[in-house]
Amino acid sequence: MHGLAGWLQKAIAAPESPTDSKSIAMKPVALIVLLCLPLSVAAAPPSFTTNAPIAYLYDVSSGAELYAKDPDRHMPPASLAKMMTVYVAFDMIRKGELKLDQKFLVTPEIWKKWNATNGGSTMFLAPGDMPTVADLLSGIVTLSGNDACATLATGISGSEGAFADRMNAKAKELGLTGSHFGNSIGWPDGGVTEVTARDLAHLAAATITQFPDLYKRFYGMKTYTWGKTTGGKAITQDNRNPILGVVPGADGLKTGHTEEAGFGFTGSAEQNGRRLVEVLAGMRSKQERVTESVNLINWGFQAWSGHQIYPKGKEVGTAKVQMGSSRSVGLVADQDVMTTMPAGTQGAVNVSIAYDGPIRAPVSKGQHIADLVMTSNDAPQQRVPLYAENDVGEAGFFMRIWLAFLSLFGG
Repeated sequence: MHGLAGWLQKAIAAPESPTDSKSIAMKPVALIVLLCLPLSVAAAPPSFTTNAPIAYLYDVSSGAELYAKDPDRHMPPASLAKMMTVYVAFDMIRKGELKLDQKFLVTPEIWKKWNATNGGSTMFLAPGDMPTVADLLSGIVTLSGNDACATLATGISGSEGAFADRMNAKAKELGLTGSHFGNSIGWPDGGVTEVTARDLAHLAAATITQFPDLYKRFYGMKTYTWGKTTGGKAITQDNRNPILGVVPGADGLKTGHTEEAGFGFTGSAEQNGRRLVEVLAGMRSKQERVTESVNLINWGFQAWSGHQIYPKGKEVGTAKVQMGSSRSVGLVADQDVMTTMPAGTQGAVNVSIAYDGPIRAPVSKGQHIADLVMTSNDAPQQRVPLYAENDVGEAGFFMRIWLAFLSLFGG
């Protein structure tokens, strides 16, 4: 009995499986399901060419990488960096740390540095103005105002440098390993501020999926009015987004241009339930940016098609839970799960659930604990995050004893 009691004491504190806990954590567990999509004819993956030195097209609905041309090259972002400034503000608003009607002062220093005479984009803020956070976000997203960006960043954090620290913390949290920010604007700073196309695409996708209401409110406006001319006439400026009003379903995101970076764009559109994000950079002219941006995203919608596998919120499988009040937890997606294939293809899609497990309790509802992985002969691998369907608490003392007995007898 002494030996059994000793074993019980160890087993209660140990993983359910007799396998070493470290090896368990490193071993991917997958559930394989084969789906045959009822499509018409087989076809090879479609091809595409672009004059843009850097280009990336990502299907948010399925996690498919549809096109990639040097997507991990480190590059200066120009005003595309402002997407991270907006993301930080959206995150603070959602948490209640920042309010849309909150006002910030336009200081003489900000006006002197970022008014129209410096050659950069401006919202035409005047020293002493007290715009709201909503005003500033509109000025950043629609007008690419450097003055709006500096006012928001300084108002939130007290200085540009302190706000850049917030940006870098969020970049790390989002897994943007190729990006670093030295300022909120994307102004050339000797190479301190740099990004990759892949990172920008995933930043855009995170903005759209995490803050849908704020995204809908601030991105996609065709014009915005702020400030007055010396003659007293209101100043209305157009959004420079090259696909807005041109590509059906286009609703964001951001253009950028400096001599160092060339002309760049991160854009998104949604058609028939499919959401695409594109990033292009290093182009030579505004017209080239228009042409290449429209062509790439149109190709993404026309040459590829989406097929729903699971509706949003439907349990697609389970993951084992270690020492929890339940031995498993259901897995759901926070969006309709689509698979992307070349238009007109026919073939099988292998669907697997991959996670490092079993998952150690406690588990929180909505916790990202697995990925749905889709593979086929005609399309790139696609991954969609899966989340815990409900909470799973830690097992109580007697439950832990029972689980220890089950593991002893292979239960």
